[in-house]
Amino acid sequence: MNTSKKLFSFYLSVILVFIMISGAAGKNIRQELSHQSTLEQILKRGILRVGMATFVPWAMKDKTGNFVGFEIDIAKRLAKDMGVEIEFVPTKWSGIIPALLTGKFDVIIGGMGIRPERNLKVNFSIPYYYTGMSIVASKKRAPGFKKLSDFNKKDVSISLRIGTTAETAARKYIPTAKLRMFDDESQATQELLNNRVHAMVASAPLPAFLTLKHPTKIYLPLDDNFTKEPIGFALKKGDVDTLNFFNNWIRVVRSEGWIKERKHYWFETKEWDGLIH
Repeated sequence: MNTSKKLFSFYLSVILVFIMISGAAGKNIRQELSHQSTLEQILKRGILRVGMATFVPWAMKDKTGNFVGFEIDIAKRLAKDMGVEIEFVPTKWSGIIPALLTGKFDVIIGGMGIRPERNLKVNFSIPYYYTGMSIVASKKRAPGFKKLSDFNKKDVSISLRIGTTAETAARKYIPTAKLRMFDDESQATQELLNNRVHAMVASAPLPAFLTLKHPTKIYLPLDDNFTKEPIGFALKKGDVDTLNFFNNWIRVVRSEGWIKERKHYWFETKEWDGLIH
């Protein structure tokens, strides 16, 4: 065998060995990443830990102290289909993403709008629902207001929940108004009912429910929501297996019509009102 053929055989052998080593290493890395995924940890633990914040009718406590609501139904069905138990971890909305990143729970299922600035920190599933921002106004302090421009004035005050897309929407559509921000929507609601603000901005359908409950004090000045936003699950970055499972789970239950049924029950009826009052 001449020198050139010997060199060719040598280099070919080196390349084949390199390919074999790389393939084995790649396989080991993929297996390790799979074992470290949130999905595998949930299955091994036997418990799905869900980060959420309370707001009507997405997630709230009933008269017995148990959590009920649209998001609670979503999370319970997800855990059931995974064959695991569920643990709800109530968290202030302003700190819910940092809590996810530090491992206090596995996923956020809490009516979280898919926003670019949030997507820089977490991965989002495909949308399982679309919501929008609505505004509810005080009859005493904002009589006759009929359009957003009526609220976009320096002497108008708006209550809302800090760190939510309600804050983002208010800053965009009524930037001149004075914003009063609170940790939860019950505080923002009390400001409105006590006539300390002109209006409150919140995710639908809460404003409509509040109007039905307090028709002598507040009203809906707009005929419809003034934004539309997709809602998704939020989880840590870099976990493709868990994200893949969540996405396909959403596709399955959405195709069944189950999410639409739960949305109708919680957002378009008051059949559940007796659970909390």
